[in-house]
Amino acid sequence: MPKYYEDKEEDGRACSGVREDLRQCLLESPCVLRENKSPKQCLREGHCMSLQVTFFACKRSMLDTRARFRGRKGY
Repeated sequence: MPKYYEDKEEDGRACSGVREDLRQCLLESPCVLRENKSPKQCLREGHCMSLQVTFFACKRSMLDTRARFRGRKGY
């Protein structure tokens, strides 16, 4: 689910919205909060998988030459 931030300054990097949501999802997951694991370990265990797939598709679309016509995936 995309989260929109009104008071936050705009990040110029590609896929920044998906990146921020994936980061927040990992930091708020029970894996990090209760089990005190690192976000990297939780990502490997499969937490926030839908956002991880969306972030991968967004980064992959940057390399796709057809993206010039279709636009980048993600938000």
